[in-house]
Amino acid sequence: MASGKDQGGALRFAVLGPVRAWRGAEPISAGSPQQKALLGALLLRGGRTATAQELLDAVWGEDPPPTALAALRSYAFRLRKALGAEALATVDGGYVLHAGDGLDLLLAERHQAAAEKARAAGDLATAREELRGALALFDGEPLAGLPGPYAETQRTRLLEWRLQLTETCLDLDLQAGCHAEAVSELTVLSAEHPLRERPRALLMLALYRSGRQAEALGVYADTRRLLGDELGVDPGAELAELHQRVLEADPSLLPPPVPQAEAVTEPVRPAQLPATVADFTGRVAFVRELGERLAASSAEGGVMSVSAVAGIGGVGKTTLAVHVAHAVAGTFPDGQLYVDLQGTAARPAEPETVLASFLRSLGVTDSAIPESLADRAALYRSTLAGRRILTLLDNAHDAAQVRHLLPGTPGCAALITSRTRMVDLAGAHLVDLDVMSPEEALLLFTRIVGEERVAAERQAALDVVAACGFLPLAIRIAASRLATRRTWTVSFLARKLSDERRRLDELKAGDLAVKATFELGYGQLTAQQARAFRLLALADGPDISLEAAAAVLDLDVYDAEELLETLVDISLIESAAPARYRYHDLVRLYARDCAERHEGDDARCAAVSRLLDFYLASAMCAYELENPGDRVLDHLSPVGRRGLAFASREEGLDWLYSEAPSLLAAVRQAAADGCEGPMRRAADLLFTAQDLMESGIYARQYEQATRAVVATADACGEPLVEGRARVLLGHLLGVTGQFAEADQEAERALLLGLATKDPLSCTYAPILRGMFAAYGQRFDAAAAHYRQGLDAYRGDRNRHGEAAALSNLSRVQNELGEVEEAVLAAEQALAIYRELGAGFRLGNGYYALAIALTAADRNEEAYACLTEALPIFRDARQQLWEGMTLFRMAEVQLASGGHRQAASLAEQSLNLLRETGGAWRRAHALTVLGKSLAGIGQPDRARACWRDALSEFTALGSPDAETVRRLLGGPAAPAVAV
Repeated sequence: MASGKDQGGALRFAVLGPVRAWRGAEPISAGSPQQKALLGALLLRGGRTATAQELLDAVWGEDPPPTALAALRSYAFRLRKALGAEALATVDGGYVLHAGDGLDLLLAERHQAAAEKARAAGDLATAREELRGALALFDGEPLAGLPGPYAETQRTRLLEWRLQLTETCLDLDLQAGCHAEAVSELTVLSAEHPLRERPRALLMLALYRSGRQAEALGVYADTRRLLGDELGVDPGAELAELHQRVLEADPSLLPPPVPQAEAVTEPVRPAQLPATVADFTGRVAFVRELGERLAASSAEGGVMSVSAVAGIGGVGKTTLAVHVAHAVAGTFPDGQLYVDLQGTAARPAEPETVLASFLRSLGVTDSAIPESLADRAALYRSTLAGRRILTLLDNAHDAAQVRHLLPGTPGCAALITSRTRMVDLAGAHLVDLDVMSPEEALLLFTRIVGEERVAAERQAALDVVAACGFLPLAIRIAASRLATRRTWTVSFLARKLSDERRRLDELKAGDLAVKATFELGYGQLTAQQARAFRLLALADGPDISLEAAAAVLDLDVYDAEELLETLVDISLIESAAPARYRYHDLVRLYARDCAERHEGDDARCAAVSRLLDFYLASAMCAYELENPGDRVLDHLSPVGRRGLAFASREEGLDWLYSEAPSLLAAVRQAAADGCEGPMRRAADLLFTAQDLMESGIYARQYEQATRAVVATADACGEPLVEGRARVLLGHLLGVTGQFAEADQEAERALLLGLATKDPLSCTYAPILRGMFAAYGQRFDAAAAHYRQGLDAYRGDRNRHGEAAALSNLSRVQNELGEVEEAVLAAEQALAIYRELGAGFRLGNGYYALAIALTAADRNEEAYACLTEALPIFRDARQQLWEGMTLFRMAEVQLASGGHRQAASLAEQSLNLLRETGGAWRRAHALTVLGKSLAGIGQPDRARACWRDALSEFTALGSPDAETVRRLLGGPAAPAVAV
């Protein structure tokens, strides 16, 4: 790669190692691992636009967390700030990164293309130089450390590409007569990839050409032994032929005196099958059945054969398929392809990605690989035509995933494994694999443990495999544990399993083997491990952070981490991400059953209570950083446990959004308990987590949790808790545009607040009632409610709340024609927010002042305020307020005659408000968009927007419907030159 000086300050990027960026010689921080994953995904798009969904799939897979979209936008915003708007652009809701010529992958591909051109012209020296240049750009593992399924797929592809480049380069070295120099590198390469035959063949040839025939023959002997020990197979046809030619001292093995540019290279013969297990046992009928069908397809006059093996997880599908593939490999002399399709993963492998990898393995260059799936599949079938190749498609998700990966000509065959029985795969020979027979199970156990130990205790061994449900995976686990514990007897292991047999009896046949595996693992735990396994499962969230887990277990973080990692090591819990843990659903059910049996009611309740305290204490810290001066925290329940202390507002928000699903699940769990203490803390936790509701991202989960608290508090007669929860429910319903129900909740909350003299309900509820009156265009009533709330906040000495009341009062004063008073109130609110150093509420202050300035025809000042507010909301992940700010900016542009800018802003606003904000706000955005479109000569589209807006307003019973009716009934707007 060119130096920073050569680049003259241009951007440069690297993906053939850790993902990095520079401007000239100065490095640019690429941020967190997920942010780097986003940067890597954009760079690998090669300047093509990536949609938000494609990027979500790339970074998080098929099941992204609810915060993923907000996080994605946050990462993109940070990257844009770091790289510059000229590099990272937003296009149609997606993103495109313009890396120019500064991407190392692009430079490597150019080196490869130049090498191919030089090789075709017979210029081997140039070809070698270009390939060495490509290889020099690799700096360790490509995309090192990046999370996400896309990064993993691309990492595998790039590693394979690097290996192919290396092999090609060494092959050119031999053609150029540099065989002696190549021996050293080939020796290392063959050691790094011991089961890959191509480096071995090149090493044999280099040694032979260096006059070291005996060593060349030794390489073959080593290879044959290794393949036999590891895979149970002999070397492939290419290597065996080379061995015979070395034995015979074939003169044609000597390097040609002059490389022939027009020479046609032999087709690449892939040998990608993974190692077969040395202790493969039983399945004789299946081996024979599959082997015969596959071999028949390779015979002269045979037809292309497809066999699909299905069965439950752990039943040995892959082991069987690999064993059969090796057994018939000799009948497919042109090679064997293999891929793990990751069908049980969150993001199964994409057929187009697999096809690209297969094509490369078959000798097709990157530049010749088409873009579309259909074109790649067609080229794949064409490349296989006339060859006899076996394709092993392991762990397929469904038939749709494999259809494009099937060969299309006689002589080839495909062997598929999947948990799904592929009845919809036309012409496939289906095989259903069940658990082992008792005899096969015992034989597998014996081969792992040893004949001597099992022969002495045959009945005990039979008891062990029976307890394992005859599932190969469970048998392997049991046998491996016994094999590594020389002081254990088979009877001892059988007794341990026998103690848990009553649990196995409770299982259905379909779950027997899985539960047997759980029981086996659980039975090996220490007392401390078992307690952690049980208690952690009591938390309702989808996963749990290390710190939260420490609270549940009442341990410090270091001891908790050490304990949890031991559970990860034995596969009883999973490491969802660094310092985050989760259970498989079935394992969680099993662990809770253990908790019911082994933990008393007090211990279980105490564990859940500690978790709630931890969440509340941490949320209070985050709330205080984001809302300085807000006295909400002074009115909350005392917390008996310390939470996290955050160094910055951003750190607190990061925690809040990452913990949102688990935190809200804890609230629902506390509501289900129905006790006064947990209920009060649950309502308080909702108060401190209001950002989740206002952002819109977690509105539904927040609503479920809030309604649960309302219902339980009402049933249990807890008016203070009920009042607080109804305040929050009213606020949330207002956010989603359900104003009538929201006002009812706010009215009820105010009555409960007054009855209990709760300062939170008495201050929040009047402000909410004012908002809903304003939405209904009852502006006098709204002003009265706002003043009531303003007095309550001042009485509570809550400066933060005072600013919020002034901001809302300002908006109503605009509607009442009190324009100067509105500007003054908004300026007072903004001054308070600035004085307090508020977080995203400072954005609310700018937003309110912008509305007042717009009403005063001070559009330029208003737009400047909105420009200040927008990044504040984006940084705070407040999607609702970001969308509304863009909407207000569109209004200002429209009032100033900037129709094109208004249309763009309105579209951006609508894109955000489609996901949050409710129908009322979306309808307003559609109205402004229609006006903007009419102003740029698109009246038909404008009327379509207005019709949609009218439908929304009418359904809501909003008086704004009349405004839209007038727009639809009026004359079409004149066309304006765009």
